[in-house]
Amino acid sequence: MQRRRCRRHGGEEPCSCAMGNLYRFIEPVVLQLLRDRGAAHGYELGKALEDHALTDSVVDLPALYRVLHMLEANGFVTSEWDVTGRGPARHLYRLTPAGRLHLEDWLAVLEKLAGSLARFVQEAREPARETDR
Repeated sequence: MQRRRCRRHGGEEPCSCAMGNLYRFIEPVVLQLLRDRGAAHGYELGKALEDHALTDSVVDLPALYRVLHMLEANGFVTSEWDVTGRGPARHLYRLTPAGRLHLEDWLAVLEKLAGSLARFVQEAREPARETDR
């Protein structure tokens, strides 16, 4: 990977920012956050994603809302208008029982992916065999 100066992290340290956006990985984090919090507004989830993201890529709010709408369309989350407090009404998102199962599916997929990535990194760090050169 060609190293470049990362706007977010600075320096010459490698990070996944240079690898493009992996928006698909927003989904399991959102599911886990809703499981742990019980309910949350989209903006709150966006702030929490900064600390819980699975990649170094910056997650923009439009991508988060696309994921939330898709999760709701599939029955994994519900939303209702929250008209309490000051300011305009906001959606309050909650995880459904189907969403909890979907999170478990994600965890199985991510666990397998983590193992595959760990094996790949280990093999890639091994010196090349003489016949491979």
